[in-house]
Amino acid sequence: MKKSTLKDLPSVSQVLIGLNGSLEIHDKYLKFLINEAIDIYRDKIKKGQLSKRPQELLNLIIDKVKVKSSHSLVNLINGTGIVLHTGFGRAPFQSKFLKNIANRMEGYVNLEFDLDSGKRGDRQLHIQNHISSICGSESSLCVNNNASAVMLALNEMANGGEVIVSRGQLVEIGGSFRIPDIIEKSGAILREIGTTNRTHLSDYKKAITKKTKLILWVHTSNYVVKGFTHSVPLSDLIALGKKNRIPVMVDWGSGAMLDMKKLGLANEIPIRSIMKDKPDIITFSGDKLIGGPQSGLLVGNKKWINKLKENPLYRVLRCDKITIGILEEVLRSYRSNSFTDNNIALKMLTTSQSTLLKRGEKILDFQTKKKNRDFGIKLENSKVEAGSGSLPEEMIDSIAISFSSKSFQPNELAKRFRLGNIPVVGYINSNKFYIDLKAVLPGQVLKLAKAIREI
Repeated sequence: MKKSTLKDLPSVSQVLIGLNGSLEIHDKYLKFLINEAIDIYRDKIKKGQLSKRPQELLNLIIDKVKVKSSHSLVNLINGTGIVLHTGFGRAPFQSKFLKNIANRMEGYVNLEFDLDSGKRGDRQLHIQNHISSICGSESSLCVNNNASAVMLALNEMANGGEVIVSRGQLVEIGGSFRIPDIIEKSGAILREIGTTNRTHLSDYKKAITKKTKLILWVHTSNYVVKGFTHSVPLSDLIALGKKNRIPVMVDWGSGAMLDMKKLGLANEIPIRSIMKDKPDIITFSGDKLIGGPQSGLLVGNKKWINKLKENPLYRVLRCDKITIGILEEVLRSYRSNSFTDNNIALKMLTTSQSTLLKRGEKILDFQTKKKNRDFGIKLENSKVEAGSGSLPEEMIDSIAISFSSKSFQPNELAKRFRLGNIPVVGYINSNKFYIDLKAVLPGQVLKLAKAIREI
């Protein structure tokens, strides 16, 4: 067949006729997608890479537009084993859980309206006392992520003054987000002390001047320094701060409301235990180990929380009704020393390896013997991380399904799974493709079995 020419390309009008009104999206967006698809094939024609008849080109463009116009944000099966996967929205939610919230969030809600007095209310009151009670603090505040919480607190507590931080705590988190950078952007001045591996109380004492406005203690939640190290206990820093009338702030990163060690996970200290030392402010994530939506929580001294609410930045960083509604529901899942099945993130992190093995056996039993043989499907013991910088030292026992296909290379197999009816994202290791079961929701087990069968 001869090479396609630019004359073979359909016009926008021809594509619209071919679609025949099948796509219910804005006409401007539809035309954008059509032009984008036409441009792709125009480029291929110019490079001499296409040998298609006009009707074939029209069909290709229509198919591409239909794919591009489908919902971008979709449900997928997380086969990476990382429960708190940043790329997948961190803490997962069950459909039952979301439907329960949807019933309460339908139409209008009393976000900032006091039903008792009939006057304007405070959106924080829906969760403020709940958070404070669990964390043992005087008050609390919720913003849109922990980076926001840190920025807001630094701006209010140290703007124009110096913030003392150990060099061993000048961390970088995901997306090249660094503590020194956020201190600078907050309007405060960084005062580094100590060394990467050793910082002493005397370093803090020597650094205090009339310019000092805040002592910042950062939990290095996404890495660990071992060996010849020394850090100052938080209780000593708080005592030093009180003696010099300097507030002490703690950025606890991932945060935890329960004793992770009792749940069979790492020894991540609960916020309530840290609050006993009475730092002025603690900031931490509302998602990750808490299991909620993306949010940043601040707990501590009522005086400082009230000042944070009055800061103009709070208006910029505050959460919307959806975040507050979901967070309230997650907080209600906590009990004294446990959580309910509604907290799916913690439930998945604590699911035993034996339970995962049984799920894996069911998935393999669902396949034909030929499929298991041809794709070399087996169950293997695995180790996974919690994810999102949480529990960095803790490798959690899991079970993974491995594939050694005779027909497909691991990268080809990975792509076929990603582009399936329900996208499945796994990982490649030692020339094998893996789907780890640690982060597969219980309600997705049958879906995963079908996805494997359809490959």
